[in-house]
Amino acid sequence: MLENYLPILIFIGVGLFFGVGPILAGYICGPKKPSAAKLAPFECGFSPFEDARMKFDVRFYLVSILFIIFDLEIAFLFPWALVIDSIGWPGFIAMGIFLLLLLIGFIYEWKVGALEWE
Repeated sequence: MLENYLPILIFIGVGLFFGVGPILAGYICGPKKPSAAKLAPFECGFSPFEDARMKFDVRFYLVSILFIIFDLEIAFLFPWALVIDSIGWPGFIAMGIFLLLLLIGFIYEWKVGALEWE
């Protein structure tokens, strides 16, 4: 009966080794020289200058939403690329229309200045 579970146990062991091993190796072998700069909290690459409960600028949300939208839309290209031989020209034209709409949205965001960062 153990021979049925042995591959699963080996897989779990290998997964734990590759998941926890580098963390432990970095903790054991890594330098431990804390300084004020290393221990200081950072937010988006700069030091926080006000209370943590302050309102965020809407640009943070806008950039994250735009990233999610374009990331998800680009993710549609991978399944399409796998089945392009079987769907033929109608699928190619449909993806061309989809990419054209994506390009129009991207140009609109660029012209409006949604991608500009001050």
